[in-house]
Amino acid sequence: MRIKAEIWAKAYIRYCSSNAVPAVVTRRGQDDGGAIFIKINTLDGNVVLYGPAPAGLDASSDGRLWALCLGEGAVNEADADSYLLRQAEFDPDIWIIEVEDREGRHFLGDFLTDS
Repeated sequence: MRIKAEIWAKAYIRYCSSNAVPAVVTRRGQDDGGAIFIKINTLDGNVVLYGPAPAGLDASSDGRLWALCLGEGAVNEADADSYLLRQAEFDPDIWIIEVEDREGRHFLGDFLTDS
């Protein structure tokens, strides 16, 4: 059984905080199963956006896997916001967590996929 989105989001924010990196929920989705997007803001006008890995890449139903949403590397923040707006129109239950870190750390570790 997968951890509820609300619990995962709170734990992720706490982990970021324990590393002295600010993170906030900018859009609260459905508590139990809303998709979560993580926006890493490097505070230079660019962001890196992570979202749920495509279906079929999740080898275990217990964990969450993450993939880059907008290609490799950082993109303009306006482009990322436009992408997130389209995602929210498609699925109003999404979560968006914004992390502010000049180093671009995402803290997703081994749960990041290559696709």
